[in-house]
This record gives sequence, structure tokens and C-alpha cells, in this order.
Amino acid sequence: MNDTPSPPVKLVDLTRIHEPLADEVLAGIARLVDTNAFIGGRAVAEFEEAWALWCGTQFAVGVANGTDAIEIALRALDLEPGAEVVLPANTFIATAEAVVRAGLTPVFCDVEPRSLLATRETMAACVTDRTAALLPVHLYGALCPVVEIRALADEHGLRMVEDAAQAHGARRGGIGAGALGDAASFSFYPGKNLGAMGDAGAVVTNSAEIDRAARLLRNHGARDEYVHETFGFNSRMDAFQACALSAKLPHLGEWNEQRRAAVTVYREALGDIEGLNLLEYGSDEDPVWHLFPVRLPFRDPQRRDEVRRRLAERGVETKVHYAVPVHLTPAFAAWGSGAGQCPVAEDASERMVSLPLFPGITGAEQERVVDALRSALAEVGS
Repeated sequence: MNDTPSPPVKLVDLTRIHEPLADEVLAGIARLVDTNAFIGGRAVAEFEEAWALWCGTQFAVGVANGTDAIEIALRALDLEPGAEVVLPANTFIATAEAVVRAGLTPVFCDVEPRSLLATRETMAACVTDRTAALLPVHLYGALCPVVEIRALADEHGLRMVEDAAQAHGARRGGIGAGALGDAASFSFYPGKNLGAMGDAGAVVTNSAEIDRAARLLRNHGARDEYVHETFGFNSRMDAFQACALSAKLPHLGEWNEQRRAAVTVYREALGDIEGLNLLEYGSDEDPVWHLFPVRLPFRDPQRRDEVRRRLAERGVETKVHYAVPVHLTPAFAAWGSGAGQCPVAEDASERMVSLPLFPGITGAEQERVVDALRSALAEVGS
């Protein structure tokens, strides 16, 4: 009899992605070492071309990380300093950080309860005569209603930047992430659907003007060496990351399908748990499930922590995306109006738990997650 405990079910297991690609990635890195082309160069240019093609945009600009990508996209629009940018409170704090770093004013809108995404209605409620741009965030691998939000922007003469850090390959109504914004930002943080082996990001756009501005901004404002046309900073994608991303990109479609299949298993297995709330999307929405968050039957962060502790005891890793809406964080208190400003986001933040999800997760692992969640909820009580 083997009493060895089973290894934990990780929230994200990158080993299953990287092991089959190790030889290809290492060969690419060896070529870079031979040529000493570590910053920019052919490897980055080739990935930029491939990523633009994948996104269906004319241009892609590789940058150092996803946070810089948002800031660069906003700066490339040349908005009035201090102008307002509407973004959802339910997002990672980097979205709001980039707005402030770009010299703009964040205005936090709520999300709708079905998908926990910003909509035309939630964003419109925050538009004023000081608004310059809308910044919808495609969270959990699903797209916001971009057609409607684009129409809102056009009606008010606003610019639109899409935060697509979690939406590599997602579509809605046949439209992909980054297709309708003036620009869109992507993160290639290692755990993303398409992740680097370090930090990296990209700005995509169909505007030659924005593309040119983004390329200047990422490289100290210079196109040619020591000819600095504008204020910029150092946010260049390194060639090692471009090499890794180019090796992984051909597999992104397959990995997204594996995520969808795993979510189908979860939804069927969890559907009878009373009070457990799963995200809902329409028939025209095709999410890529970067995360699989569930809302617990109770709004109580301490009881949620107890559920997570019991899951961990059973070898199931979890995380909360996100435990505090951005407008309630100390860092952004000056830009919010306190509790009650975004009630749907606030409610979700106190119920949410993300379950393990990654390409290659097995049916046995998912069964273990489901059984552990059922037991933890029964023990803690709903």
C-alpha cells in the first residue's frame, strides 16, 4: 500500500507547458547568445509581427511588461494631463497604476453581476465632461462588450484602450481582443495564457501614429540612437522573452481549447452546489478562461479564508482575484469615494475564489478539486 500523499493540485502548473518546449526554447536562446542580440533585434521583431497577425491588428509593439503596455498605450494617445479615464474597480491594481503613471485621473466604475465585467452602462455612469478615455478590462479571459463600449466612446468623442492582459485569443461576437480599441495592452507574465519566461508585454493597434509613438516611448523617446524626439523610458522587450513567446505562440490555440474543456468539466461538476455562483457568458462570447473564479454562497472574507485553508489542507491551491476592489485600496483611496461606490465589485471581492486551471490539468485533479470544495463548504457551512 502506497501512503505517499498526492502532490498538490497547483493553481497554475507551468511545468506541463514548458517541459515539451524546453529544447526549442533553449535552442533559440543559444542562437541569441551566439549573436549577442539581447535587446530588440530580429527575435523581438519576428514576435511582434506574429503577435499582430494573431490579434488581427496592423501593429504590435513589444515592451517590458503588461503594466508598461497600458501606460504606453495611454501616453501614445497624447491625452490632456489630468484628464479622466474610466476603468472598472474589479481589476488588478496595475490597470489603475498605469493611468496615474501616465498623468491621468482614474475614475472607477462598477461591473455587471453576470460576468463581473465593465459594460457600456457601468462605464457611461462615470463619463463626465472631463473624461478623455475608456479603459475596459477583459478579465478572467472574457471580453467586455467592446462594440457597445466603442460606440459609447465614439458618441462622446473619447479614446478607448483595451486592457487585454487576461484575454489572449478571446472573442465576442467574432471580434477579438484589441480589435476595436485605439490600442490594446497585453501582459505576457508567465502565468498568462501566453506567458513569457520572465516579464514582457505588448501594445497592439491599427494606428500607424500610435505604433510610432509607442515605439518611441518604450525606447527613451528615440527612434535613432541619441536622437530623442520625446520623453520616454526604458521598456524594451528583451530577446530572450521574445524567443520564448515565439516558441509558445503556435500552441496558444490548443492551450485555450484545453482550458475551455476543463471549464466544461468544472461547470458540470459544480452546478448542483447550492449558492455557488459561476460566471455566465452569452452564446456570442468565446472566453479563453485565463482563470476559473467562483463566488461562494456567503459574503464573508474570513469564512472564505477558512474554505481556502481547508482546500489547502487537501492539497488544492487557490487564489483570490481580487480581494480588494482598486477604489478601496489605500493606494487609490484618494480617487475613490469609499465603500458602496461599486457594489457589485465589492460583493464579488468578498466571495471570490479562483480554482486550479491550466492546460494539461487532468480529470482526476479536477475531481479532487471539486471533492475538496464540497467538503470545505460543508465543514465551514454556507
